[in-house]
Amino acid sequence: MAWNVILDASGDSRPMTATSNESRPWYAATVDEVMAAQDSSSNGLTETTARRRLSTFGPNRLPAPRRRGPISRFLAQFNDALIYLLLAAAAVTIVLGHWIDAGVILAVVLINAVVGFLQEGKAERALDAIRDMLAPKASVIRNGRRKAIAGDDVVPGDIVLLEAGDRVPADLRLIDANGLKIDEAVLTGESMTVDKTVTPVSEQASLGDRKSMAFSGTLVTYGRGQGVVVATGSCTEIGRISGMLTDVSPLETPLLRQMRDFATWMAVAIIGLATLVLAFGLLVRGYGFAEIFMAVVGLSVAAIPEGLPAIFTITLAIGAQNMAQRHTLVRRLPAIETLGSVSVICTDKTGTLTRNEMTVASIATADRLYQISGVGYAIEGTFSLDGRDIDAARDPLLTELTRAGLLCSDAGLRQSHGQSRIDGDPMEGALLVVAAKAGLDPEAERRAWPRLDTIPFDSSHQFMASLHRDPTGDHRILIKGAPERIVAMCRHECRTDGDQELTSKKWLADIDALASLGQRVLAIATKAVDRSTTEISFGDVEHGMTLLGLVGLIDPPREEAVASIEACREAGIQVKMITGDHAVTAAAIARELGLEDPSSVLIGVELDQLNDDELRACVKSTAVFARTSPAHKLRLVQALQSQGLVVAMTGDGVNDAPALKRADVGISMGQKGSEAAKEASEIVLVDDNFATIVDAVRAGRTVYDNIKKAILFILPTSGGEALVLIGAILLGATLPITPVQILWVNMVTAVTLGLALAFEPSERDVMRRPPRATSEPILSRFLMWRTVFVSTLFMIAIFTQFALATMQGASTAEARTVVVNTLVVMEIFYLFSVRYLGTSSIHLAGALGTPAVLASVGAVTVLQLLFTYTPFMAVLFDTRPLQPTQGLQIVAFGIVLLLIVEAEKRLVGRLGP
Repeated sequence: MAWNVILDASGDSRPMTATSNESRPWYAATVDEVMAAQDSSSNGLTETTARRRLSTFGPNRLPAPRRRGPISRFLAQFNDALIYLLLAAAAVTIVLGHWIDAGVILAVVLINAVVGFLQEGKAERALDAIRDMLAPKASVIRNGRRKAIAGDDVVPGDIVLLEAGDRVPADLRLIDANGLKIDEAVLTGESMTVDKTVTPVSEQASLGDRKSMAFSGTLVTYGRGQGVVVATGSCTEIGRISGMLTDVSPLETPLLRQMRDFATWMAVAIIGLATLVLAFGLLVRGYGFAEIFMAVVGLSVAAIPEGLPAIFTITLAIGAQNMAQRHTLVRRLPAIETLGSVSVICTDKTGTLTRNEMTVASIATADRLYQISGVGYAIEGTFSLDGRDIDAARDPLLTELTRAGLLCSDAGLRQSHGQSRIDGDPMEGALLVVAAKAGLDPEAERRAWPRLDTIPFDSSHQFMASLHRDPTGDHRILIKGAPERIVAMCRHECRTDGDQELTSKKWLADIDALASLGQRVLAIATKAVDRSTTEISFGDVEHGMTLLGLVGLIDPPREEAVASIEACREAGIQVKMITGDHAVTAAAIARELGLEDPSSVLIGVELDQLNDDELRACVKSTAVFARTSPAHKLRLVQALQSQGLVVAMTGDGVNDAPALKRADVGISMGQKGSEAAKEASEIVLVDDNFATIVDAVRAGRTVYDNIKKAILFILPTSGGEALVLIGAILLGATLPITPVQILWVNMVTAVTLGLALAFEPSERDVMRRPPRATSEPILSRFLMWRTVFVSTLFMIAIFTQFALATMQGASTAEARTVVVNTLVVMEIFYLFSVRYLGTSSIHLAGALGTPAVLASVGAVTVLQLLFTYTPFMAVLFDTRPLQPTQGLQIVAFGIVLLLIVEAEKRLVGRLGP
């Protein structure tokens, strides 16, 4: 493979690839080929060349996308069918001269617009978060000298110097790596740091296997190195993620789609009905235009569910407040309901299902296999042998092995706010923790065994060695590293009854056994040397070592995640693990978590070989996807969505951001999640706990139930009012209720009785139902039946009550007052029935109600007393005081309505989800 260098017109040599800053498989090329293609050398670029390339390629930062101005963003918030419905209701109230109610409706519209305006631009903030990850400074070689420059000024061909703690400023092809380890979790999701090398790898290597590259935005944790810049800005791997975020359009939530369609249908139906009634009144009944027009206005007021959009928004807001109490922050309100209808959760492994804290799970010696308990970096844990707990401090070999592990490491263990924290490499940190579990004090041991010399870890020799003086003054070499490499360096093995000749075959089998469990395996060995030895070389460790044992490490699953996955299964939700980790490790974690068919693993290279149809065929039956890239995650989400599934994506890394944005609901981790992931998501788990998702799903399903209850409450009551007006017009009779009285009832009951439904608790079977199908209309056949049935009951009751009041000698104004109060009382009793979708409401808990229900009933009662008995209300609504006997008659109508609706529940059967 070769990249040729061409000359520009000025005679300056330019790299063919660098002039376009394109992505090429640099990881598969040799160092010499890359240096020639980038026209660079060990002395770096000249300042002149660097300035020319900066002018050609631009600054090393992600380009800011074009954004809408604040005015257009604000006006766009009104482009919604629900808002149109509210504006129509406001227009009607203005026509009626009811300015206060119009102001309330317009205030709701304005609040919705402001909230949407503030939440607009989530994708832009995600891009900003990614841009912030680029290094603000970089150490480069220019004109043969080391120089610190701004990260924006790095150009292709620059030689960048890397040291522990540095954030990589651009995509680099490594030309030197001395014990270099890089944390690439933000790109690959893999918890382990990656050992870097200058050796080319295959062109087919996945992102996590490109060990000859250092990627922009990743963190150097150990060693040092140099690399030549091969991509900057938007051409880097992190830049491609930014590009994917720009290209990905967030999906409209199922409920918003249904509410939009529902509002459109309602608007068309109301306009059509009003037109027909207007024509009938003019042409058939011969009403004057002004008279019939006001009646039609009253019909529109009755039919439009003014309070429904407000209740919808408030219900979501209350759901968000309840979720916040359960460590879940909602960044976009409709995502709450969407989470309740999720059928698939695609979750990252590292930090989501696992703790992202390496833990020693097994220790194998020549004749024993120990299991170690404990969680993460906490020093609490026990050692067990053959199922029985043991005292590690009384096991000399175990003590020697764990001491060797902590001494031959550079990590630090400290306590912070009652929790153990690791400074340095996570794998070395795990060795310190297991030593502490064995009763050793890392700081005391390091003082008692001072280090004299070190051979740092390097991927070329695959081990780290250190020379120590023990408390007796003897000198000893300790070594840890790749197990096959260490075994080859050993002559003896340490057993409980003394050192014996090494049995390589047995140790290799043990290595395979631990690896099959998904554990990362390290071998630890030792060798005594003369007291005169103060330095060590490769010749001192290449042979004659004594193998102490093997250490198996794993990023353990969160204990609560196992129960959460089982709860998801009961709720009909599939859980799929999508990780950048190795297939064996992912499968082992999947088995521990209890995922369905954990042995079915598809890796990134295999995904690349599948076309879209083939991927759709296998994505539902595959539970684990390993060695994936950001593009793979995005493609998997899209493949699931193409089959009509509602997909939630959880993640914490930059690599998750495009898929988080594309998913129906993106869930990021609050503690360990990157800012890019948080900004791309709709929901943030504050405690990084996968188990919290179960509570969030429950809350989402409850929110949908409560919205459905609100619709089931408002539509029949509005429908009954509309039927009364239509019936009166068709019969040419006196209106039993005036348009302004209808508006009073609608507004009062919506902000009291209807709003109370937003506080309803979860029904008992909410997590035993299958997910709601996205095709399920919000106006189901049952809801339409209930609307017609209850609307008819309301109409009959209103006409009957108006007729009874008139027969009892009441004036028209007094009879209408009776009708208004009857309408409100029936709505109160109907509220108690609607609280339970599929079960009877006639029981003690149903009668007592929730605090919100009791408060709303009390409030509407007070309002109706004011409506009926205060003089100023009589002026506004033409009301008259009522007698106690009339009050008893009104309550009787409410009781009869409740009994009839409860009987209907029994006949129709249990309401489906």
